Amino acid sequence: MCTGGCAKCLGATLIPLAVLCTLANILLFFPGGKVVEKNENITDEVWYFGGILGSGVLMVFPALVFLGLKNNDCCGCCGNESCGKRFAMFSSIIFAAVGVLGAGYCFVLSAVAINRGPKCDTGNKWTYPFQDGDYLSNHTLWDMCLSPENIVPWNLTLFSLLLVMSGIQAVLCGIQVVNGLFGTICGDCQCCGCCG
Repeated sequence: MCTGGCAKCLGATLIPLAVLCTLANILLFFPGGKVVEKNENITDEVWYFGGILGSGVLMVFPALVFLGLKNNDCCGCCGNESCGKRFAMFSSIIFAAVGVLGAGYCFVLSAVAINRGPKCDTGNKWTYPFQDGDYLSNHTLWDMCLSPENIVPWNLTLFSLLLVMSGIQAVLCGIQVVNGLFGTICGDCQCCGCCG
């Protein structure tokens, strides 16, 4: 597969992942699937917008650049037909790095949120009742959260999805860095006619 075609495939994969990450982050604003009375009762990590900004908005830019690489013309420069493609592939490396940073932000934020656990009402006050991820291996601790109902599985599921999807995004952007290096050094095979 030519480097432009590979980039297009990666871009097409990143778009739905960005949408899903954004949706997961939005759902986290509704703990247990319900509207909370006060915004301060929402887990702090939700307000850092890891899924919306990191794996959402910041991922759209690299995805669009990757999608456009397949259709980039081979206008050339300085008498070299593949020069235009090579520069486009080089610029895709920069956008891939932005994607890695965005995905990394979401990944770290999700890992911290999973370790910390959700903010919930323990009967006395709204707090973080869990310590260092202890609730992950001991499900009886989940009963410490009286409300919102099902807040622990809700947060755990959505932050786990964000963790996995942002990890996939980081890997895909890493692949594009390697693909972009090949495209920069070797050019795209469509310009020289070897892919038809």
